[in-house]
Amino acid sequence: MATLLRGEVPVILQPAGTAQYKGAYCPPGVPFAEVRRGPFDGKQDIVVRPDADGGLPRVMTFGNGAVVYEYDGPDSKGRAVYRYAPRLSPSHQSVMDGVAQVYAQHKKEEQR
Repeated sequence: MATLLRGEVPVILQPAGTAQYKGAYCPPGVPFAEVRRGPFDGKQDIVVRPDADGGLPRVMTFGNGAVVYEYDGPDSKGRAVYRYAPRLSPSHQSVMDGVAQVYAQHKKEEQR
């Protein structure tokens, strides 16, 4: 865990929940569960600083804005939970298209 400065809140990044993945892009042949997975899930060496009114930022972005995680509330350990937000992540469709290619390749190999 990162060292906290006064006012900072520890963060944990988690897979998308229903609110984040409902209606997100999922190509044919890919299990919808794959949509939930974010590239930084499980990461917990991040902290966030509340804004002037004490609220936490609604979203966190990574990869120059390509990957978005959305604030979902605190967990039982007092960490701020941010969940992968596929509908808000500009890179989501291209990542899912890559996942679809992998699934298609595995399917071809199984049929041999």
